[in-house]
Amino acid sequence: MAGIATHPAPVRPRGGKAPTPPKGRTERYAAGKALRRRVPRETHGEWPLGHNRRDPVELVIESNRGRIPELIPIRYERMMVCPFTFYRGTANIMAADLALTPVSGLHAQLCGDAHLLNFGGFATPERNLILDINDFDETLPGPWEWDLKRLATSFVLAARANHFSSADERKTALACLRSYRKHMVEFANMSSLDIWYALVGMSDTLASAHDKAARYRLKKRVAKAQKRSAAEHHFLKLARAKGGQYVIEDAPPLIYHHPFIENQREGLGYGLECYRKSLSAARRTLLDRYRVMDIALKVVGVGSVGTLCAVVLTMAADDDWMFLQLKEARPSILEAYVSKSAYDNHGERVVVGQHLMQAASDIFLGWFKGPAGRHFYVRQLRDMKLKPQLELFNPVTMLDYATL
Repeated sequence: MAGIATHPAPVRPRGGKAPTPPKGRTERYAAGKALRRRVPRETHGEWPLGHNRRDPVELVIESNRGRIPELIPIRYERMMVCPFTFYRGTANIMAADLALTPVSGLHAQLCGDAHLLNFGGFATPERNLILDINDFDETLPGPWEWDLKRLATSFVLAARANHFSSADERKTALACLRSYRKHMVEFANMSSLDIWYALVGMSDTLASAHDKAARYRLKKRVAKAQKRSAAEHHFLKLARAKGGQYVIEDAPPLIYHHPFIENQREGLGYGLECYRKSLSAARRTLLDRYRVMDIALKVVGVGSVGTLCAVVLTMAADDDWMFLQLKEARPSILEAYVSKSAYDNHGERVVVGQHLMQAASDIFLGWFKGPAGRHFYVRQLRDMKLKPQLELFNPVTMLDYATL
């Protein structure tokens, strides 16, 4: 495939052979410059629209395979709001297009769908609010350029959806790229451990807000999230008493007891026991305090609509509850253009990718294989979640967010 590097991600040698000595910074800079000469920056601005390009409509239809049929219209409805929502639901189309573009040959663990709304605020295990990537359904090692190009393009389309000028669209995308370049220079001079622990705290987010109204709104949302018990918030919204026990309240077509789940309760129960084994011993001890009370389908996102996503109500006591989220993990859309996952279970692929990329991950993040051979990953229904309020962004706010 033209322009595609096929070098596998580096692995540690096993037995017999000594590891290659690490390169110093001078050597790494020289190697990077050599790659840049081979693939100049200017080539990244070109997109060769060839005769062999896949039909985007065919790719959308192809991506519906294996989805719950009655939910596909909801997926289309969410995608049809504007070009940006279509973009959110079609990472596979951009992957096919990026596969025709030049790459330097450096691979990294990719998000695979790094648009601006797949970042957000959430709580770390230490109860601190941070800003980070929060969707890893497509994660896979691949050309580092692809995530960055998808992110920059998402700012152009998001700015357009908010009716900004073409100058502001360009300005926002360039701010995103400029910030990326600046921070990569900083990381290049940091130790490996310091890079690993680097994160964007909510105080950094507040400090970067130049628009007073936006900063005030964010302060209020942060204060509300920190005061509120996430478990209590979800419980009041999702659960009700029925027949002497608590169940998840039906709110079709977005939350309801789908026949597939009702018919596969025993299989899902076994799957959740396998999920338990994917956790560390300490996390298993904590999870064992909870008992599964109910499970229901829950429609989430844009690209995920139609895949089997569910919410699980668990309780340790009448006043002690927790919601888990199950998400079906299908093969990454990047597999068609790089290489297949090293993991047999795509839930494990997602979990490992998330641990590699995210500054702080959920303590209950795990995986299992469920009924009909479907793969799943599990996490808490997001704790202290703060989604970007894109519809309220003005050009200044969008610029600040792009810089973050």
